[in-house]
Amino acid sequence: MRQILSMVWAEVVAVASSLGLFGVFITSLIGSASIIFPIPAFALVITAGTVFNPVVVGVVAGLGSAIGELTGYGVGYGIRRAKHRLRKENKLERKLEKEEKKWDKTFRGYFHRKLGFVLIVLFAVTPLPDDIIGVFCGLVHYDVKRFFVATLIGKTVQGIVLAYIGLLGTGLFFSLF
Repeated sequence: MRQILSMVWAEVVAVASSLGLFGVFITSLIGSASIIFPIPAFALVITAGTVFNPVVVGVVAGLGSAIGELTGYGVGYGIRRAKHRLRKENKLERKLEKEEKKWDKTFRGYFHRKLGFVLIVLFAVTPLPDDIIGVFCGLVHYDVKRFFVATLIGKTVQGIVLAYIGLLGTGLFFSLF
């Protein structure tokens, strides 16, 4: 059993080595950019942590993931613009629009000033569905630069943790078998 596991692990490490850090970047970018179909890019980050410096792997994976998360933001922003276009064509909803603007202004102000940055980092670090928070931030027109920085911080921390799990967990795993 140990020989089979060693052979499989050697192949996985060979793939991670051949892809290199650019492969980690591209895989993380594509994995985060896919909103509907989740791509498990974390597996390559864990494996790459055994081959390369885990901090470098985490930073590269975090950058790729943060750029990929901008697709969710873009979807939310596009939905918001489409909603406003449709509202302009329908004049019967003026009263509803005024009430919604009051609520929207209050909520957006609170989200932008107090809750937004921390919530984005929290969703990016944990396995919570961060695509949802990206779409939401686009809908409420959260500052894209702040969204990117918060996502970059969270995804970098997540990437470093995953890379260290790969580095430390592999030795522990093979010592048990």
